[in-house]
Amino acid sequence: MSADTNHYDAQMTGLLQELWGEGYLSPGGPEEVARVLEGLDLSGMSVLDIGCGSGGVTLALVRDFGAGHVTGIDVETGVCAEASARISDAGFEDSVTIRKVAPGPLPFEAASFDFVFSKDAIIHIPDKEALARDAFRVLKPGGWFAASDWLISHDETPSAEMTAYLKAEGLDFGMASPVRYEAALRDAGFTDVRTVNRNAWYAAKARAELDELENSRRADFIARVGEDFLNDNVITWRAMLHVLETGEHCPHHLRGRKP
Repeated sequence: MSADTNHYDAQMTGLLQELWGEGYLSPGGPEEVARVLEGLDLSGMSVLDIGCGSGGVTLALVRDFGAGHVTGIDVETGVCAEASARISDAGFEDSVTIRKVAPGPLPFEAASFDFVFSKDAIIHIPDKEALARDAFRVLKPGGWFAASDWLISHDETPSAEMTAYLKAEGLDFGMASPVRYEAALRDAGFTDVRTVNRNAWYAAKARAELDELENSRRADFIARVGEDFLNDNVITWRAMLHVLETGEHCPHHLRGRKP
């Protein structure tokens, strides 16, 4: 994970939550979490949520998906504070721990968790191979790693359009291809490895999001984050939509099991 550079400040998290739902800093809400977890049962399990952000997903893993205890980790102070408040307000302090961590290896003993989950946060971790090995290490035998993330379709130099999009985002995105992710999981020791391309889903959704930002809900966003910040993000969404439509930007679901 990257250092605590406060990329996700109150203005940015306000925009994303206005768009994607309170507590959610990536698209799809609890419905997309359910799709990531399809066929897997979290009932009573100890879960590590990598990149918990403002806590919407972390809370859902306990409240909606039956996890016994979830440890949510992130590298940014602000989102961890927001997540802790969200968990407290919902009355789930006994079932959720929010922990700010430093970039680098996961600060947990081997075989600490039944399940490792992440929603669109591994993009901030450039070393996918080290992350896969670390996720494998902290899992108990038989445990699952399941995640969604934002991927690039190849591991060559990004196109000019992708480069422009990444510059517009201004975030520490470390994109990798489905081939690299799958190899990282298999090389770490995972079996039952599966990747699912979600490009078509998010391309359609991003078109609708851009319309919300520019037209149908523009006043809502201006009220929450201001017109200048909104206009900057409209530029980003246009650039993102282009690389989604070419397929170079291809969100995926990822999973593997520790034997």
